[in-house]
Amino acid sequence: MTTLVSHSAPLIDRIWAAGQARLLRNIVLAVAGAGLLTLSAKINVPFTPVPMTLQSLAVLLIGAAYGWRLGAATVLLYLGQGLMGMPVFATTPPAIANYLYFLGPTGGFLFGFVASAAIVGFAVEKGAARSPVLLAGAMLLAQCVLYVMGSAWLAYFAQLSTGATGTGVARAWVVAQNYLLGDVLKTAIAAALTLAFVKTTEQ
Repeated sequence: MTTLVSHSAPLIDRIWAAGQARLLRNIVLAVAGAGLLTLSAKINVPFTPVPMTLQSLAVLLIGAAYGWRLGAATVLLYLGQGLMGMPVFATTPPAIANYLYFLGPTGGFLFGFVASAAIVGFAVEKGAARSPVLLAGAMLLAQCVLYVMGSAWLAYFAQLSTGATGTGVARAWVVAQNYLLGDVLKTAIAAALTLAFVKTTEQ
């Protein structure tokens, strides 16, 4: 029976060991990961009030590959780029910058990405990638946390274009249901890619 081990290195170490240049390596990986998140945000299907993107897939893969520390730091770097006004988000024109975007409907999901990457990264570092069941469970847990954070923000705190604050729980749940099937599919893809990587690098 497969169990979680007490310690395990991030998967990225299998192809790029940290060595003495750990800081430089981590900076390069974080920038690359933030770039992947930006690209995944631009591949989207417009929905109201939250667009459907490939970001949750990218977040799961970053967490699995980088581990919980670097994975969470990479997502924070991405959010920091958006805070500085860089056009990294799904629907933000270059002219819109700073904290206002985080107050909108997607704010809870954006910060949920940090938690999602950390959960998957922690599980993989503990050995979850050695078991399809454990890995899938960790990724589904990460998605559930993302949904809770994003939906709670949307229901109670999001600043909407109509001037209202929050959609209410019922409306937030209706919105969330639009993404369930797609996110289950993205979770399956992320788990399959991670397991394939582990199998390949162990041969």
